Amino acid sequence: MTRVTRDFGDTMQKDAVPAVSADVAFSSSRFPNYRIGANNQIMDAKDDPKVLSMKEAVARETAQLLEQQKRLSVRDLASKFEKGLAAAAKLSEEARLREAASLEKHVLLKKLRDALESLRGRVAGRNKDDVEEAIVMVEALAVQLTEREGELIQEKAEVKKLASFLRQASEDAKKLVDEERAFARAEIESARAAVQRVEEALQEHERMSRASGKQDLEELMKEVQEARRIKMLHQPSKVMDMEHELQALRIQLAEKSKRSLQLQKELVLSRRREQSITQFYEFDGSEALGSYLRIKPCSDNSSDLSNCLIQWYRVSSEGGKKELISGATKSVYAPEPFDVGRVLQADIICSDQRITLATTGAIDPAAGLGSYVEALVRKHDVEFNVVVTQMSGADHVSESIHVLHVGKMRMKLCRGRTTITKEYYSTSMQLCGVRGGGNAAAQALFWQAKKGLSFVLAFESERDRNAAIMLARRFAFDCNITLAGPDDRAPLGS
Repeated sequence: MTRVTRDFGDTMQKDAVPAVSADVAFSSSRFPNYRIGANNQIMDAKDDPKVLSMKEAVARETAQLLEQQKRLSVRDLASKFEKGLAAAAKLSEEARLREAASLEKHVLLKKLRDALESLRGRVAGRNKDDVEEAIVMVEALAVQLTEREGELIQEKAEVKKLASFLRQASEDAKKLVDEERAFARAEIESARAAVQRVEEALQEHERMSRASGKQDLEELMKEVQEARRIKMLHQPSKVMDMEHELQALRIQLAEKSKRSLQLQKELVLSRRREQSITQFYEFDGSEALGSYLRIKPCSDNSSDLSNCLIQWYRVSSEGGKKELISGATKSVYAPEPFDVGRVLQADIICSDQRITLATTGAIDPAAGLGSYVEALVRKHDVEFNVVVTQMSGADHVSESIHVLHVGKMRMKLCRGRTTITKEYYSTSMQLCGVRGGGNAAAQALFWQAKKGLSFVLAFESERDRNAAIMLARRFAFDCNITLAGPDDRAPLGS
């Protein structure tokens, strides 16, 4: 018969009650978060090397939660405690049977001792000694049986203690199972609600995309119909003849403009010769928007421009007030839309000598730029392809193509689907042409999106650069914001 000892009870107490089943594994304490990326796409917040679509990520998380719910059953743990309870019940039954057997033994020993006592009084001699020896043996057996009863009582107390412990442990395990199942159900319900919200968002996005696509298609069809109507009204040959005539007129106008500027320069030089004024420097370049002006020496006695201080000004046609152009301290300056209708002036300081140069007339606007900007104003958002050459004063080595969005409320710079910056028109925003910087100055602009963040952007053409400046300033003015360059709002005295 198995003997239950205290060591067995301590072992069961340490090993039979693990903190939680080994099958239970939680990957997260809550449903994973998601964020809205570029172009309103839903992306996983984790930096996984493989980016999954929203539907795949939601399906994967849901499958993991369902599998986790299946693993949350701790039947193995419950089975162990049920086996322990069965073993304790078996031990209790054995102890009860042994107690009954011990009682029967006491009764038999008592009857045997009484029989020997009665026999001792009736025998004599050697038989009497044998009876007394038998009585001594019976008394020794009674003592051993009493000791055995004490051990049985102790074993019975330990068995009761073990059974009580196993019963309490089983109840704790059942409570743990219920709590984990409730937690899993809450997680699954949360996951289902999140899946439903995501599906509703995707359906809404698809519906809006279809509506927008339908609207764009209708507008495109209207434009095609208008183009067909114009084509039917005008014969192709007449249209081509008109285009050739316009092109020829543009060429003649450009030649006459160059000739006019040349004649004006010659007239100024002749007047200076008549007045015996020595001219050390002169402007080289067309005095019109879309070009650039360069200061070049015209005398052998002219000082090197690298050793001179240069500052450009714009002079208003009315009153002759002079405004300093902040940052325009190079020998090259590209006029911007803000300079149209004004005279540009450059002060050159060399060896304590101050030389002032001025354009022969006001800066002329670019041909066709006004109508081009008026056509762009009707759009809600206009895109320009640019290259970032500087960022916050530091050179930008990458020559990748970026997209500058000029909208009615804000400006945005993107690279592919990544948004570099997006700022609404504000008093801290600045926008002007690049002031100095070589032959490409006519195609570049300076944009301070906010304090501490600025860009120098190079456009595909001078026309796009000037159109972007005029368009942004017009949209900003509609928002009661004046976009200009650094210190352009503070005119100086004449």
